Amino acid sequence: MKLQCSALAAAADGTLVGPDTAVSGATIDSRGVVVGQLFVPVVAERDGHEFIPAALAAGAAAYLTSRPAAGGTAVVVDDTVRALQAIARHARGTLDGPVIGVTGSVGKTSVKDLLAGILAQRLRTAASERSFNNELGVPLTILNAPDDTDAIVVEMGARDVGHIAELCAIAGPTIGIVTRVAAVHTEVFGTIDDVARAKSELVRALPSSGTAVLNASDERVAAMAKDTPASVVTFGDGGEVRAEQVTLDDDLRPRFELVSPWGDVEVRLAARGVHQVQNALAAAAAALVCGLSLTDVAAGLAAASLSPWRMELATAPSGALVLNDAYNANPTSVAAALESLAALPAERRVAVLGVMAELGAESDAEHVRIAALAQRLGIRVISVAAPEYGVDDVASVEAAHARLGPLRKGDAVLVKGSRVAGLERLAALLLED
Repeated sequence: MKLQCSALAAAADGTLVGPDTAVSGATIDSRGVVVGQLFVPVVAERDGHEFIPAALAAGAAAYLTSRPAAGGTAVVVDDTVRALQAIARHARGTLDGPVIGVTGSVGKTSVKDLLAGILAQRLRTAASERSFNNELGVPLTILNAPDDTDAIVVEMGARDVGHIAELCAIAGPTIGIVTRVAAVHTEVFGTIDDVARAKSELVRALPSSGTAVLNASDERVAAMAKDTPASVVTFGDGGEVRAEQVTLDDDLRPRFELVSPWGDVEVRLAARGVHQVQNALAAAAAALVCGLSLTDVAAGLAAASLSPWRMELATAPSGALVLNDAYNANPTSVAAALESLAALPAERRVAVLGVMAELGAESDAEHVRIAALAQRLGIRVISVAAPEYGVDDVASVEAAHARLGPLRKGDAVLVKGSRVAGLERLAALLLED
């Protein structure tokens, strides 16, 4: 999105120093500067102000700063992150098309990816990169949308009650999707009802002219219908947009009949795992609200790919199947991944699992429950630095690689853990073997 620096200064209550140039988009990473962007230094473990010269050398047109200007075009502000958010609010006001917010304990990145794939059939669509869903990612998503954008899909995460309300104040969503409420980050939130309160902030922020897209099969999500002034469309079991005759092929790709008030259509997902059917329904419901056709929905879902390390299925040189779902892990997503592993055509199935982080007081019980589920499914579990599972535990990725031993055709290995586990490195090792 192209903006004049004078407008940025006014929006952020800052001071313009240097020529009033235009910027196109923004970044917080000096290593990834695109020529013409606004560089936003963030003060964290490193002070981003140290990288302003590198950003300018890489082609940044201007930068925010809470320090004295250091040449070029600068907008001097009190706080660079709050200024970024204020600028994004200003930019949001220039957009006419729908802004769709997506939140939930699980599935929000997949729903974002699937919805963007559908909308792109007819509309110029911008969407959050990967899982850029926080106080930095949301404003960057808006600012990096092209000027001729027709629709924006914004993923919204939360670390505590109030966070999603703050993101909604920036993004101004007109449609809100809530995927599911589960016991995720309860170490931070408290109870699952606290999680539900946090997620409901999205639908509370919608205008009366907007639409809340809610999961009918999750009682806490379905109950959010009373919390929003917007119209409501439901998806999932018992919902208005639902799946019938669901089947799964040997590559874990679902096929089903999508049934909706707009009509019915046969769908084959490019995304893997039967749990992706619910995510596809959420995306389809929002797209239909936006005016896309059933044909567009089917075509978009057949082509849409997910962000990295989510249900990536590949064959190792040994002939073994490697299911890389290593981006993150919580009890709901690990259970779904184990069910997918069990559905693969294989003679031996092994799940290499990392810790499920931030589960609070229920952490030990949830890890044991997952280990019991794997046993019922006939899946051997190797845990990596996660003795909570109570199974064969090793200290590192390299040790897990050694414990697996030589793989062969007929083997299937799932790799999954919370982000801190970094188990995508094991998937890479297995595919190099």
